[in-house]
Amino acid sequence: MKQSSLCPRFEKGMQLLGKRWTGLILYQLLSGPQRFCALEGALPVSGRLLSERLKDLEKEGLVHRQVFTDSAPVRVEYSLTDKGRALEPVLKGIESWSQQWIELDADHASIDE
Repeated sequence: MKQSSLCPRFEKGMQLLGKRWTGLILYQLLSGPQRFCALEGALPVSGRLLSERLKDLEKEGLVHRQVFTDSAPVRVEYSLTDKGRALEPVLKGIESWSQQWIELDADHASIDE
């Protein structure tokens, strides 16, 4: 079996960021802390999968989960850690690249384009 010549850290980073919805979740959190329901409303992803991805991102140290017990019901907010915020140039670069190079079909065209 052929051994990969990729840097193991790069390979792990790509596997993490390549998980479905991960990039969009991180991109959404660039604007600041958000509650679960706000993330769920902003992204076309099921609550179960969003919860799973947020747990993965928290485990990897990219997302911080903060629980506020001073209200009923308990409020939970998600935000990027310094490690997660360090991905901002990468995510903004992908955004810029996609604006220049990605064509949308009629099913994906948005109102503001």
